[in-house]
Amino acid sequence: MTESTVAPGPREIFERLRRHLLENLGGFGSELAEDAVIEVPFAPPGRAKRHEGKEAFLLFSGPEQAAFARRFALDEIRNVVVHETADSEVIVVEYELAGRVLATGRQASSPFIGVLRVRDGKIVHWREYQNTLAMIEIMGQSERA
Repeated sequence: MTESTVAPGPREIFERLRRHLLENLGGFGSELAEDAVIEVPFAPPGRAKRHEGKEAFLLFSGPEQAAFARRFALDEIRNVVVHETADSEVIVVEYELAGRVLATGRQASSPFIGVLRVRDGKIVHWREYQNTLAMIEIMGQSERA
């Protein structure tokens, strides 16, 4: 008799995402399905609001994450609240990224809400609502230093 393996659900995948971000493991591409859709409905002007496919998202996010890491040190992901939904593939997550602007040492944080759909242990859809004004302010602080 062989043991069956249960694929990780959305809670487990979100915890992996947190670990990737906090340990600076170079993103979370391994958690994405090949046909994943990543949406940022309130993206700043000039930025894509939707990325279709793992490869397209990684092409965009790699340079973005590298630039962010040169300007901001993420210290913690706090105030995490996970809301279960009627759909076992989906959770809604509230959280706050907190850290330091590297050029100034100023502490900064920004709240986020994510809607995460996981199927067969992979992210198939991630919709993230960011406080765009807070992120612009944080990044503006690093550029003025």
